[in-house]
Amino acid sequence: MIKDYGIDRVIEPKGSIPVTAWKLDNSKKIRPNEVRVSLELIDFERDNLDQLASIAGYGKAETAERIMTIIRERGKFHNPYTESSGIFTGIIEAAGKESGLESQGLKVGDRVVGLCPLAGLPMQLEEIIDIDNNLSQMKVKGYVICFQATELRKINEDMDATHLLRALNEEGNFEGIQYELITRRSKDVAIVGSNICEAVLYAHLVKRTWYGDAKVSFIIDAAYAVNGLDKELVKVFGPVVDKIYTVNLSAPFEAAVEIADQRRGELFDCTINLENISGCDSFTALITKARGEICFISMSNRYNQSLLAADSLGKEIYFYSMDGFRKSTFEFTSELLKDAEPALKRLDNFYRKHSDKSGRPVLEANLGERTKRAAKRIDNFIYESEVTGRMVDEVLNIARYDANVIIQGETGAGKEKVFDLILQNSPRRDKAAVKINCATIQENLAESEFFGYEKGSFTGASSEGKEGYFALANNGTLFLDEIGSLSLEMQAKLLRVLQENTYYRVGGTEPRHVNVRVICANNIPLKKLISEGKFREDLYYRLNICQINVPPLRARTEDIICLADSFLKNYCERYGLKKSFTNDAYAALISYHWPGNVRELENTVHRLYITEKSEVIDGTDVENMLNENAYDDTVIDVKSEFSREGDMTFDSIMSQQEKRLIAFALKKEGTTRAAAAYLGMSQATLARKKLKYGL
Repeated sequence: MIKDYGIDRVIEPKGSIPVTAWKLDNSKKIRPNEVRVSLELIDFERDNLDQLASIAGYGKAETAERIMTIIRERGKFHNPYTESSGIFTGIIEAAGKESGLESQGLKVGDRVVGLCPLAGLPMQLEEIIDIDNNLSQMKVKGYVICFQATELRKINEDMDATHLLRALNEEGNFEGIQYELITRRSKDVAIVGSNICEAVLYAHLVKRTWYGDAKVSFIIDAAYAVNGLDKELVKVFGPVVDKIYTVNLSAPFEAAVEIADQRRGELFDCTINLENISGCDSFTALITKARGEICFISMSNRYNQSLLAADSLGKEIYFYSMDGFRKSTFEFTSELLKDAEPALKRLDNFYRKHSDKSGRPVLEANLGERTKRAAKRIDNFIYESEVTGRMVDEVLNIARYDANVIIQGETGAGKEKVFDLILQNSPRRDKAAVKINCATIQENLAESEFFGYEKGSFTGASSEGKEGYFALANNGTLFLDEIGSLSLEMQAKLLRVLQENTYYRVGGTEPRHVNVRVICANNIPLKKLISEGKFREDLYYRLNICQINVPPLRARTEDIICLADSFLKNYCERYGLKKSFTNDAYAALISYHWPGNVRELENTVHRLYITEKSEVIDGTDVENMLNENAYDDTVIDVKSEFSREGDMTFDSIMSQQEKRLIAFALKKEGTTRAAAAYLGMSQATLARKKLKYGL
């Protein structure tokens, strides 16, 4: 007989089970087969809280509001962007007669831990009391509804719920890895990762398995060696870890060579991978000996990539993914915690000592320099300004999380470059990436372009049918540039796909499931389009999980020189003739306002390279070119206008010139106040003329 698992609590979509449903009924009144638990502590899956907190700038109030929003929308805690949730502790406060509570040896008033994920349980929070980003936990006030199938275990008063939850979130991993260690007699073990609490537990597991007769190494990214943190971690682990290595995990080959040199060529019997850093998948394959084993704590940390890396190396390696629930998890983990308790207490002190006021995780704070170095190496994404540096940090942080993104910025500011930067640092970087300019799609063809069509579904349709953009991008990334140009009808259909991950081809009757990360861009803020009734607010909030604002070039003038040099170097290589800028040329480039942003800068450098005969491009050359651009924007060609419009008068010529000047000032300065100051007139006068000319 199947135990009740809450199917009656599903609101939408009907027919789905609670863990996959979008929305659950989280009303407080329990039914005969339910149990209500008053919540105390929630432990997030590892990347889950970090994603939400980093987007919120690690502000606790902002992070809490994002979590509360998810629960208000869904009636449960299930982050829809990382597809993850957490587990909990609390006090049983009510139980139905058919809940089966007694069969588990429990009663109302018992303090319990829930071993089933919150993603499948109705939940309501009154308050988030505190958030611990280091342990990925939060203290809360609220309740959760449990069912007959929900595994609950009583917690003894002397148990530390904080570390118990962190360990239990590993579910069946501990027992599974112990079994594999014994089966293959692996005694030289590497633990790779950045979560110190998990590393402590796995290190004790290895030592416990072999009664101390095993060698354990901990490998952590070199970014975490800043300020001597790696030396302090030696004290945290104590005798349970024999050696700590710090290497650049995003450069797998160099890191593996460095480890091999320090170990005199000796590889590991077994590697336990706790890390999701891109490149770590290859690294684990490189440092593990042939016929050794690699254990992944979940399928999410690039299991397939590591397997492919091993195949390409010609290595026979045994791969295991240990994620999964086991009935004996609670008892096994409780015993393991007794061994690890002294190290975990030292870890608590370590976190207290190094936590900053912002609440940012201790080790996360050391990522900045590594990510900036990576950015300068990616697809010619070059910058020098702090403004762009801050944006790059944000981009590289967001790239790690499989969430939808809105990229906003002026035309030519580099929105597609930002997309490329996200893509190359995302978990989907080796999957399909489809780029679409929505402004080029005919409205009557939009649905068939996005979703495809069945054969013969309309006049002119291909006899074989056609796949749409979503099918082409399945399991990958879809980039929708100028998304604001889509019709409201098409926006509604796009919203449905993002909500349900299913769609119908034109003329089709069978739903098609799709798994796509959508990244969109627009040169006009979508909030502005919403206020004008041109963009759906519900679609905006579905897309706006993360937002990146690309600053205009005039706001990051320090980037102009390095960009101009890069463009000039590319044209020198392309055309085979070396040219260079003088200091006066650089000064002229910096002083210009660049209404067309980076695209205009690149075009100007291209024109300068071709039109200037000398191998040295000086300030006069640049100024002449830029003045020509400004002249085109602000001055009408009177001779041309007279030849085209024979009845032109002095007043009409002056009116056109005035219109051109005002349009130029508005484009250059952005606001009527700034444009008026630029032209030396009052804002009221400029506003009247703007209205007069329909600008």
